[in-house]
Amino acid sequence: MQVNVEEVAGLTKKLVVTLPADMVEARLDAAYDKLKKEVRIKGFRRGRVPRPVLEKTFRPQVEAEVAEELVKETYFDALEKTDLEPVVHPQVEAHRFQDDGSFCYEAKVDVRPEFELADYAGITVQLPEVAVSEEEVEERLASLRRQHAPLRTVEDRPVAEGDIVLIDFTAVDEEGKTIEQVRGSDVSVEVGSGQMGEEFEAALVGLEKGKPAERTISFSPGFANQFLAGKTVTFSITVKDIKERLLPELDDEFAADVDEKFSSIADLRQHIRQQIIEEKTKAQEGDLADKIMAELLARHDFPVPERLVVYEAEMMVKQLEQRLLAQGVSIEAAGLDRDKLAANYREPAEKRVRGDFILKKIAEKEEIKLSEEDIEAGFERVAREYNMDVNEVKQYFRAREDALPFMHELLNEKILDFLRQKVTVERVAPAEAREGEQEPADAAAAEGAAAGGEAKDEAAAAANSEA
Repeated sequence: MQVNVEEVAGLTKKLVVTLPADMVEARLDAAYDKLKKEVRIKGFRRGRVPRPVLEKTFRPQVEAEVAEELVKETYFDALEKTDLEPVVHPQVEAHRFQDDGSFCYEAKVDVRPEFELADYAGITVQLPEVAVSEEEVEERLASLRRQHAPLRTVEDRPVAEGDIVLIDFTAVDEEGKTIEQVRGSDVSVEVGSGQMGEEFEAALVGLEKGKPAERTISFSPGFANQFLAGKTVTFSITVKDIKERLLPELDDEFAADVDEKFSSIADLRQHIRQQIIEEKTKAQEGDLADKIMAELLARHDFPVPERLVVYEAEMMVKQLEQRLLAQGVSIEAAGLDRDKLAANYREPAEKRVRGDFILKKIAEKEEIKLSEEDIEAGFERVAREYNMDVNEVKQYFRAREDALPFMHELLNEKILDFLRQKVTVERVAPAEAREGEQEPADAAAAEGAAAGGEAKDEAAAAANSEA
């Protein structure tokens, strides 16, 4: 076997592998012998078809199969003869059976970037002081009040803000065509909650029970529902029921109704305050990881493999598609274009890839590895999140290709946990922290490197970036 490495561009190399004629001849002989036992050709008994006849009829098929086998069987051996460290699967671009009987193939290989680690133990980040305002407490208290309020059917007035209504509705566009994806029957809506969109819920105010009505609404181009975004739509609405909440007084009796452990409304308020503090503190763990990644990216600037960036952007599109499909909407139905989405995701994808290389190099230097306990804890966390048995989770990952990305996620989380212990956190006023917030692309890079986070109306954001 002869192996040569040629420069292509940047981190992409070309591996040129030539296999000796005797090895190739043996493989071709075996392929034709196998074929001779299987095929039927008129005028010849099975197993007696001459080799020239087989070559005339089946040569392209046989050579394609043998070529694939030769590449699979020799690629890693060829790679060991070089100093290359590929980071993605090779891209075999050409192969040929040569006149001297040898076989040659060319494979593009993207290799790991070489870079020096900047200081990652001296990172200082700013986080806001964890504080709770009276408005936040009262807002949470008002929500509890609504949850514990009994409902009363309304017969003597039209729909008002805060009512819970049961409606049927259909929609037509400017041309009078029915929008099939925008219709509902026996839909319960809390007017003013925003669950159906502010514009639609505002149009419900003033409608009377049992009296069909039409309301025309113009939606902004950035509206979350892509079937309505940028359109003027006429809704036909029938209110079938109106209920109002009978809000209880905010007194000691109400506190005890929420939970008997509260002896007074003051106790309940204090509990709410502490609950919000805990929630904000927990949320800051993710914020801290994002800020650490943003700082690491700012301190490291090096090229990353192009095919890895393309792959990451495609994965981001796929994740968006899965989120949309979970809501019963395809990318195409949402009015999005895959190629444009991938182009829009390119910058955050590149930062994700670069961030991942940085984290992995830190792991190598600090000898951070996954233990069996880490993996078991990861399985248990997934089981809790999806209300599954731990053994079911393990079986799921054994049967799929998701196991490697899952381990990758766990390792990155462990590296970030290590970095959290090294970082210096400066507490600042909330307004100051907002001024220093990172750009969305950096946040996306941090999310990818930490392999965490959820999409926040990602379809609308992607559509807006397309526009």
